[in-house]
Amino acid sequence: MYFLLTYHTVDDYVNRRQPYREGHLAHARDYFERGLLILGGALADPADKAIVVFKSDTKRAVEEFVENDPYVKQGLIVSWEIREWTVVVGG
Repeated sequence: MYFLLTYHTVDDYVNRRQPYREGHLAHARDYFERGLLILGGALADPADKAIVVFKSDTKRAVEEFVENDPYVKQGLIVSWEIREWTVVVGG
């Protein structure tokens, strides 16, 4: 199954994320290396959201990602949404 994680970020996110960026990227790389995280990145113009695509048997893996993400722990993410994604082309 595929899941989309949408993060809604704080104002001035791009500047405020700097002290936590390496920890966040290391966290994401861990999930990528385990085959759970497929793609991820911030939206541009404006940089007010980020989207991460996961492939997992359960939603719980995505929830654990959120719970342990330095950006979430440091308050850079004001809300998030996890949705199962029905892929019809690709994958």
